[in-house]
Amino acid sequence: MGESVQQPERYHDNNVIRTRSLLASMLAEGVKKIVFSSTCATYGIPEKMPMTEDLPQHPINPYGQNKLEVERQLIALATTQGFSFAAFRYFNAAGAVADASIGEDHTPETHLIPLAIAAALGRRPPLKVFGNDYPTPDGTCLRDYVHVDDLSRAHLAVFDRLNVPGRQFFYNLGTGTPHSVKEVIASVERVSGKKVPHEFAPRREGDPPALYANADKVKHELGWRVQFASLDSIVETAYRWHLARPQGFATA
Repeated sequence: MGESVQQPERYHDNNVIRTRSLLASMLAEGVKKIVFSSTCATYGIPEKMPMTEDLPQHPINPYGQNKLEVERQLIALATTQGFSFAAFRYFNAAGAVADASIGEDHTPETHLIPLAIAAALGRRPPLKVFGNDYPTPDGTCLRDYVHVDDLSRAHLAVFDRLNVPGRQFFYNLGTGTPHSVKEVIASVERVSGKKVPHEFAPRREGDPPALYANADKVKHELGWRVQFASLDSIVETAYRWHLARPQGFATA
């Protein structure tokens, strides 16, 4: 989200223009079903916590605005072309596959957990914590971290529901449990047995103080349940990935 504020045109091209091209190609080939990776950032600063799917969507950064634009494109296609779609509003995707075959390898890396792990392992400079003066219990942002395996199970659960033309589904995917940046640092230290060197920096534009899900709808309608309910269990899988692959996927 923070990077999108600095590079709004790049984000609009990648998330809106290219998705529009994808949808046009799908229509041309008669493919009218899609699961779209949306985001909780479409809500902006929510009116209540935890966040339900019926909250007004007023994004405060270009990333959230881009995803909302695509959701609206999909609604129009469902109405006019019989598209069926599920829009999953991810909270903070995190973790890695248990056998360390798949994990987070971004360039540049912007996600908190891999950055904290890299700092603990001495592979990066001290972690920058953007803002310690938020209206939260410890002054740092609160986020809802959900394991990628749990996200994938939601995708599998919704596929059969897309067989009816024009169906529209909107689901929050999160654990419903918020964790602060300081709590993530403490979790990485528990799992790794190493200190996470960190320093505080000013807030980033576009970062709401707190975002965490009410996932009751997806639980009731799809029978979805998280298997990685604790922050430590998510961090542990990520830590094993980074130990096994010091250069990410480039590791031999």
